[in-house]
This record gives sequence, structure tokens and C-alpha cells, in this order.
Amino acid sequence: MRVADWIATSRDNHALPYAVIDKRDASLILFDGTGKRIAQVPVLLGIASGDDATPGVGSKKLGEIGPAEKTTPAGRFLAKFGYAFGRQRVLWVDYTNSVAIHPIPGDAARSEKRRARMLSPEPEDNRITFGCINVPTAFYAADLRPLFQKKGGYVYVLPDTKAMEDVFPRLRVHALTAGREAA
Repeated sequence: MRVADWIATSRDNHALPYAVIDKRDASLILFDGTGKRIAQVPVLLGIASGDDATPGVGSKKLGEIGPAEKTTPAGRFLAKFGYAFGRQRVLWVDYTNSVAIHPIPGDAARSEKRRARMLSPEPEDNRITFGCINVPTAFYAADLRPLFQKKGGYVYVLPDTKAMEDVFPRLRVHALTAGREAA
């Protein structure tokens, strides 16, 4: 994976743990601070495709957010644990836009079938959230939380529609540098 290779070789993560979320594949790969791959899990994502959060979406109540605004934004985010509505601890990816990583909420509507969607081999049905990234509960407790709880870490969300280099401009530099080293 191009982005994971760039992170590891450039040390863009500054020795902090990191996660790479592939929205097209609806998956998350978790790495420790040295770049060692820890786990890969399926994820649930924002119901709308797109790579940018709608301005002001983070200050809206859930009931005020329209379907087209329910995106999981692409980019590089410094993620830290904090509290969300209801005093639930979450890993904030983009606090301003209210995007976090957390397990499937216990109060999610049964009609959404979030657990079944997560277990499905098809990534297309993994788009159901308001923009947050839902992960398996066991993974969250055993892998993600222990790695990120002390100092946080980075979350890299790959784009749906934009070019990878538009979201991660340093990939261009990395490609040029890697090309010179290979010659």
C-alpha cells in the first residue's frame, strides 16, 4: 500500500501509532509507532461518498445532518482520545467535524444492521454512519485503545474521489525520492 510505505519510510507518524483507513475497501490497518502491522479490520463509514466534510457539520445536531453531509473526510489527522456526547470515550479523528473512531454504538437502530454490514465481504454496504468510523468492539478494546491512549497517534483516511496526491501531497516527493534511490 503506497500510503503505508510512505508513512513508514518518511516516518511521517513521528514514532506514534497510526491507522490507514481505505474507504473504498472499508478497512482499517493498524500499525505501531515503528511501522509494524498490528491488525486489519473491516470498518463502517459515512453513508455519503466524498472526501471533504461539509463546513459547519460538526456543530449540528445529528438530526440536522442531511444525507449528503454524512461523509468520512479524507486526510491526515492527529487523533487523540476524548469524550463524545453521552460521556463515551472515543478516538477523535477530526474533532471540529465530529468524526471519531469507536465501536458500533449500542443504541444504533436495528434496522441499520451495522454488525451484519461490518461482517459482509462487500465494502459497498459498509456506508451507514454519520461520518464516524465504526470498528469491531474487540479490536477497539484490545488493539486500538492500548496503542493510542497514552499519546494519541495518526489516522490517514484514503480518498474516495480525489487523487491520492491531492490528499497527501508528500506522496509526490516520496515517489521522486524513491525513483532516485532506485536508479
